[in-house]
Amino acid sequence: MGKGFFQVPTAINEPIKSYAPGSPEREQVLKQYKAYFNGNVDIPFYIGNEEIKTGNTKPISPPHDHKHNVGQYHIAEKGHVTKAIQNALDSRNDWANLTWEQRAAIFLKAADLIAGPYRAKINAATMIAQSKTIHQAEIDAACEFIDFLRFNVEYMSQIYEEQPDSAEGIWNRVEYRPLEGFVYAITPFNFTAIAGNLPASAAMMGNVVVWKPSDSQIFSAKVIVDVFKEAGLPDGVINVVYGDPVMITKTILDSPDFAGLHFTGSTFVFKELWKQIGNNIHTYKTYPRIVGETGGKDFILAHPTAKPQQVATAIVRGAFEFQGQKCSAASRVYLPKSTSKEILELVKNDVESFNKPGSPEDMGNFITAVIHEGSFDKLAKYIDQAKNDKNADIVVGGNYDKSKGYFVEPTVILTSDPHYTTMETELFGPVVTVYVYDDKDWSKTLTLIDSTSEYALTGAVLSTDRYAIDEATKALQNCAGNFYINDKPTGAVVGQQPFGGARASGTNDKAGSAQNLLRWVSPRLIKETFVTPEDYRYPFLG
Repeated sequence: MGKGFFQVPTAINEPIKSYAPGSPEREQVLKQYKAYFNGNVDIPFYIGNEEIKTGNTKPISPPHDHKHNVGQYHIAEKGHVTKAIQNALDSRNDWANLTWEQRAAIFLKAADLIAGPYRAKINAATMIAQSKTIHQAEIDAACEFIDFLRFNVEYMSQIYEEQPDSAEGIWNRVEYRPLEGFVYAITPFNFTAIAGNLPASAAMMGNVVVWKPSDSQIFSAKVIVDVFKEAGLPDGVINVVYGDPVMITKTILDSPDFAGLHFTGSTFVFKELWKQIGNNIHTYKTYPRIVGETGGKDFILAHPTAKPQQVATAIVRGAFEFQGQKCSAASRVYLPKSTSKEILELVKNDVESFNKPGSPEDMGNFITAVIHEGSFDKLAKYIDQAKNDKNADIVVGGNYDKSKGYFVEPTVILTSDPHYTTMETELFGPVVTVYVYDDKDWSKTLTLIDSTSEYALTGAVLSTDRYAIDEATKALQNCAGNFYINDKPTGAVVGQQPFGGARASGTNDKAGSAQNLLRWVSPRLIKETFVTPEDYRYPFLG
């Protein structure tokens, strides 16, 4: 603590700009998009005060125009990863001992930079690198990232303020120490905000970090680094490396100073990391903190009393925004027989009203490209399987084309089998599967939903019957860490809906809350006695 008990600015959610035709923000982001799209960025990795270019590079291409290069990034070797670890450790003492309000000021400044001069840059980079529409980029790369930074500062101050009671003659106090060692942050392609928050939240609490962004997100990751540098983050606090994930991870997890993993990505990878950490447990100086948010097979359940148009909108937005590439995206839907035909017709009409998938530069597009060829091929395989299977039908969509971009049409599969492949397999794309249940089997369907998937991330129930809502809320309590009533299962807002799930969906440490920040500190209780005893004898001894 410095020379006062400081109050931080009250965090409020960043207003979402409209980007309506003629608006200044629309003109600014399109100008920046064109500059990036026609440029050739050369992205180094960052260790301490060095920006390292090895000459061993990989190209960066927009998923919606994969033959066009916008730049390249440089690949780290094992020696660079070892150097990144050492730079982090060399920076730890100064950073850990910096008063917390100084750390807070850096990240508050970063939030203001994103809200102002970097807004068009971080949105345009996200549109190009991750093929997000401007709306999806705005709510992610700008607003959610700003919210993470501002709310986490507020949560940090609340954590430090939380103190134990003291008895007469005794002063008890707790200090929230950073972890002893360094934190490894592995971030996904799909959310720029997550990519920034995973290293930043650990660093905010006084930790030093080695950060490996997704290969598909490096363009917008560079903007994050630029923001942190301009905000005054000291060199060596967050070190950034790109390259072979197996080599980088093994090098990091073999270090005795590894103290924590902050991860968002696939369930399989997370389990493998956990296993590696477990196998190395005798190597470490401390028990590492393991925090992960992984996959989902997120559901929408409509009760017979649900309004069909509301259900259809929840499906279309929940399943197809950002091409279904959200951990929270709706991918299995349960409709009552009495209203299913009407709901599906409404969904079909909405999907057919979309423009054909295209570039996010065209702001008339609701759908753009999936992230890379591997994702495209996987989705095409499941769509083709549904076309051939007798227990599945394509209601709408079903086409795909990768000649220019990795474009997959929003696709609705109707199945007669509640355990059909695409009802259980995470696809991570614009494909949603629908099962129709008999109205009388509402309660049985709740059991079916709870037992179908290994995941437990998000889910939604739509109903106008409060008894049914109560029944579903209780029956489905373990299969969704974020549960939505009369809404789609996506769109968690920092400070309002802390995000995370259990089962195979992760450790449920709730990004966007104080719960997550508490994972990056190791509390130390200090008891001070003012008048120290000088006689060992207690009164009972007489």
